Amino acid sequence: MSWDCKQVKTSRGSFEIFIKGKGKPICITHLYSEFNETGDLFADCFTDEHMVILINLRGCGNSEKAHSPFEYSMIHAVLDLEAIREALMIKRWSFAGHSTGGMLGVLYGVYFSERLNDLLIVGAAARDYTVSRQSIYNREHPLYNKMQWLLEELKRPGLQSNERLQLKKDRTKLSLYAPELHDEYFPTSVKKKMSSLRLNYFSTELAVFDLTRKLERISVRTLIICGRHDVQCPVSFSIEMEEAIPQASLLIFEKSNHYPFLEERELFIRGMKSFFNG
Repeated sequence: MSWDCKQVKTSRGSFEIFIKGKGKPICITHLYSEFNETGDLFADCFTDEHMVILINLRGCGNSEKAHSPFEYSMIHAVLDLEAIREALMIKRWSFAGHSTGGMLGVLYGVYFSERLNDLLIVGAAARDYTVSRQSIYNREHPLYNKMQWLLEELKRPGLQSNERLQLKKDRTKLSLYAPELHDEYFPTSVKKKMSSLRLNYFSTELAVFDLTRKLERISVRTLIICGRHDVQCPVSFSIEMEEAIPQASLLIFEKSNHYPFLEERELFIRGMKSFFNG
C-alpha cells in the first residue's frame, strides 16, 4: 500500500508530507532524503502501531523552497517540523530518526521535549562523528576515499537512472554488516532520492555541530539504537548520548552496521515496540 500524500500549509510555508498507518502520531524525516508515495524502509517499521507522518524537509519534493542557504540548517528544520505539527493540530507526537534524521531528533529533543511523547534515535550522534577514526567519513578510515568518490558521483548532474542505482547500491553496501544481502534489504519498490543542496549544507554544518553539553535538556523518554559495527556513526557516539540523556536507554545490535532496522529487523521491531508500549 502506498503512502497518502498531503500538502500542509504552515506559518513557515507549505510542506509535503506522506501518511500511513493508524494510532499515535509519529514524525519521521531525514536531513537530506527526498521522499515520495513509495515511502521509506525505516518509516515502514512503525506503521503497524502508529500513524506515521513522513516529511519532506524544505527544498525536498514539493515542500517549501529555501530562500537563503541557512534555511537548510538543522535548527530551521526543527522549526519547520514544529510548524507542521501545529498546522496538523497535534498537541504532541513522537519522533524517530535514523542517521542524520536521528541527529535532527537530538536537536528536536534539546529544544522541544515538551512537544514530544517519545524520542527514538537510530545510528546517530550528538556531535561531528567524522572525528572518530572508526567512521568511514574520517580521512584515516581505509574506505574513506571510496565513500567520498561515491558521494561526489551521486551529485553529478545528468546521471542515468541505472548509474544512480548502482552508485547508491555500492555506497550502501559499505555500511552493511553483510553486504551480500543488500538486495534482500533494499527492495526496488522504494524509490526515494537525495537532495544534493541539503547534503552540501549539512557537510558544512557538521563541522560545528555539537550538542553534547545540552543532552541533559532532553526530558522525554529516549531510546537509542545502534549497530555494533556502524561505520557511519560509530557506536561510541550512541553510548555517549545514552550516558548524558536522563531518560535514555540503549540497544546495541551485534550483527548490524548502519541499518539495524533492516539487518536485524525482528529484534529492532521487538525493541521498538517494547519501548513505545512502556
